[in-house]
Amino acid sequence: MAGHSKWANIQHRKGRQDEKRGKIWTRIIREITVAARAGGGDLSANPRLRLAVDKAKAANMPADRIKYNIDKATGNQEGVSYEEIRYEGYGIGGAAIIVDTMTDNRVRTVAEVRHAFSKHGGNMGTEGSVAFQFKHCGQLIFAPGTPEDRIMDVALEAGADDVVTDDDGAIEVLTAAADFEAVRNALVAAGFVPAVAGVTMRAENMVELSGDEALRMQKLLDIIEELDDVQEVYHNAQMDGVEA
Repeated sequence: MAGHSKWANIQHRKGRQDEKRGKIWTRIIREITVAARAGGGDLSANPRLRLAVDKAKAANMPADRIKYNIDKATGNQEGVSYEEIRYEGYGIGGAAIIVDTMTDNRVRTVAEVRHAFSKHGGNMGTEGSVAFQFKHCGQLIFAPGTPEDRIMDVALEAGADDVVTDDDGAIEVLTAAADFEAVRNALVAAGFVPAVAGVTMRAENMVELSGDEALRMQKLLDIIEELDDVQEVYHNAQMDGVEA
């Protein structure tokens, strides 16, 4: 099955994230805090916390800092209480955007997100206005040149739903959210380490943007992603000529 070209965009985004290491750590710490508070500090019994710790390790966060934040969230340290809030809206050309936040002040957060949308050509929507255009799933992406047949054999045997080859040769493995860890572990054990892996909101259909529309959409996404309370931004824009 063929998909959209995305490898160059993925590599560019990873580079941008590396440049913002401090911001990435802040987001991961929030994720660790919420996961540990909701499901406890035992990694073996808390899948969400395991994924958050994996993100922390991938971002080179020290082990003692990871432990400190788990302890802080589970009551061994005093901490701030965060809540998760999802916002939905439309960007340039009607492209759909989902913004996941963690905040200790929802009034501040909604005001900042709404301002970002309205000032940069987007529109905030109501709950459920665009979420139906995305699928909550596990996603693992492998570099072009990875042997597709072997990836497919291992992934499907481990319980993956689909294996997609994108236009530029990158390979996507898609799973149910609950099966993500098992599929990832099987692939890693077989020697296939994904460039990107996580539980995500994957767009079902893309909106093609080019020229000025693509540039404006990227600007809007950049502004939203830079907000302190934003954890993740998902969208369905395919932006030709723009490194997203």
